[in-house]
Parts: sequence; structure tokens; C-alpha cells
Amino acid sequence: VQLQASGGGLVQAGGSLRLSCAASTRSFRSNAWFRQAPGKERDFVAAITWSGGSTNYADSVKGRFTISRDNAKNTVYLQMNNLKPEDTAVYYCAESKSLSMATTVYGYDIWGQGTQVTVSS
Repeated sequence: VQLQASGGGLVQAGGSLRLSCAASTRSFRSNAWFRQAPGKERDFVAAITWSGGSTNYADSVKGRFTISRDNAKNTVYLQMNNLKPEDTAVYYCAESKSLSMATTVYGYDIWGQGTQVTVSS
């Protein structure tokens, strides 16, 4: 499986972006978004089960970000609203090693290439 992330860009604070993560094949695993700011560790943002029936979010993005998926297109999305300068980072999509929604990088073994999100104040 290969993951291709897209949709990043430059946006003003309060704006919105939608990230996409397209998978080369269907895998029936959970997926997640992580982000990494310069000089910092890669942090969990949101996860979703393959069915889409369960989701999990980092406290810092709850109420602002929404993860979803379209299995017919093998694509996972991250809708980001009310963006803040502290959301600036490279965003990575990932596929879980299992059906569970892990919240650390160790739970994921397939990663996309990352897409830059920059939020200006």
C-alpha cells in the first residue's frame, strides 16, 4: 500500500483547508493523520476506523477538525476549520498496523509523504 497526501497550503488564521490521503489499494485498516512542526516530534491529530464508525481526535483539534473517509475512493480526508498559527506543520497520513486507532506513531507502519500546512496570523 502507498499513501499520497495532498491539500496543504498557506491560509490565514480562521481559514479552512481539506487534506486528502489516497491509498493505492484497499486494506481494511484504520487510518490517521499526524503532524510535525519544525524541531518537534510527530504528533497525533485524528484517526478513523475502516468503517468510519469510530473516530478519535487530539484535544487540540477537537471541534475544529473532522476526519472522514470514502472507501469507494480509498481516500481519507481531514477537514480543518478555524485554523490557528499553531496548526502550522507538515501533515502526514498513516495506515494502522491493525484495526485499532492508535495515537502514537508506533501503531502505524505505512506513511504518506506529508503535506505542508502554514497558517499565518
